[in-house]
Amino acid sequence: MDALAPPSYRRYSTQLGPAPVSNELPPYTRSRRSLAQPVQVARREPTEHVYKINDGKVVLKINSSAKSSKALPTFFEKENITGQLEIAAGKGDSIQSIVIMITGRVLTGSSSDDCFVFLNHVLPVWSKSQDASRIPSDSEGTMGTKLHGDCIWPLSIALPRTVEVPTGSSETRFCRLPETFLERQTQVSVQYDFTLHISRGKLRADSQIKTAFGYVPSIRPGPPSLLRQLAYQQGCPLPNPETDPEGWKVLRSVTCRGVMSKSRRVETRCTLAIAQPLSFTRGTVIPCCLTVEGTDAAVLDSLCRPSTIVATLRRRVRFYNKSTYARTDVAWNETLEDVGNASWWPSRTMQSNTYTRQLEGEIQLPKDLRPSSDMGHFSISYSVALSPFVVPGFQPDSDVTLVSEPVEIATMRARGPRATPFAPPSYDNCAVDGRHEDIRFQASVHGQIMVA
Repeated sequence: MDALAPPSYRRYSTQLGPAPVSNELPPYTRSRRSLAQPVQVARREPTEHVYKINDGKVVLKINSSAKSSKALPTFFEKENITGQLEIAAGKGDSIQSIVIMITGRVLTGSSSDDCFVFLNHVLPVWSKSQDASRIPSDSEGTMGTKLHGDCIWPLSIALPRTVEVPTGSSETRFCRLPETFLERQTQVSVQYDFTLHISRGKLRADSQIKTAFGYVPSIRPGPPSLLRQLAYQQGCPLPNPETDPEGWKVLRSVTCRGVMSKSRRVETRCTLAIAQPLSFTRGTVIPCCLTVEGTDAAVLDSLCRPSTIVATLRRRVRFYNKSTYARTDVAWNETLEDVGNASWWPSRTMQSNTYTRQLEGEIQLPKDLRPSSDMGHFSISYSVALSPFVVPGFQPDSDVTLVSEPVEIATMRARGPRATPFAPPSYDNCAVDGRHEDIRFQASVHGQIMVA
């Protein structure tokens, strides 16, 4: 899960200048602040979860990546479910069979019809019949047709990375396992369960240990452009879309029209750019650039403030209940929610003028943001959306989103230099102080010296 250390490059000056002509990232050497050798991150010891039934005669131990044994077991993609099953059978036990079942379900309600099982993995541990499949064990008491003594089975269960799910009439496709999903305000959930079932025949009650567990898929973005990697490495401002066209997705220009002060018609032209590739790791940021053009400098000053530009990360959760129906035969349930807001500041690499404002921005991604997912019956998708300005005295002709672009939310960091946020603290939208924020912003736009 850990990101790879950046490759070795030759160091370059941090002063602004013309962009390199070559498409290859120039080599550099590590700065004096960097370590001569890559930092070796010690892998944390797995957490052991212990479950006991039958007065402690049956003990299940599961090792996971959870931070605490009190939390649910958690597994990452490519990790096996490891552990140990211990049964104290004494002089003999009437156990007929032992089976482990791992299930993944999309739950949309309380009835049995409101459940779609996308993962159903059954693993026989032991059976009275010697012809049945068994997990190898070094315990002598597991060799025959009846368990006796102390019986121990080591467990190592591989979870599939993808599963085949229906997508329509007699059609299927392979989908990546989704992350565990459970939110109070959302009707749908994704749940994984680990079940140990012990059958004892007709005259004895069966035993069972069941626990939910968390699953995290491994989604890694592609590397950023070479020039952006160099900027991250040197701590320089990110190259703009003109300097680094491969590093940005420039969206179509849109027009925002409305009425200012109840009588004055205003119109601006907005062009939003989003860093490429359009895949971003939760806990990091989505870099953005915005160009706003108009014919009135005073109007631009009013509209182009950090607190008035509305660019958000929008999450869409879609699902439907009847798993037996084709997708085209039922109505989707859908919820929309803005889960991140962009912070803005005057561009440090593009010059504003009387009728143009150049801004840079970032959308901070929460560390617990659920990654993008598509399971046929259930999906989580994201987009960056630019909406009309929110300014006192300004009434847009329409509240409809001006432009949006789908993006992917990943769980692993991209390979290469680690991306760093660049938002100045004074332009953090969470700490804006009305009038003072406007003064600082306008002073910066017009090239004046800002005084704290």
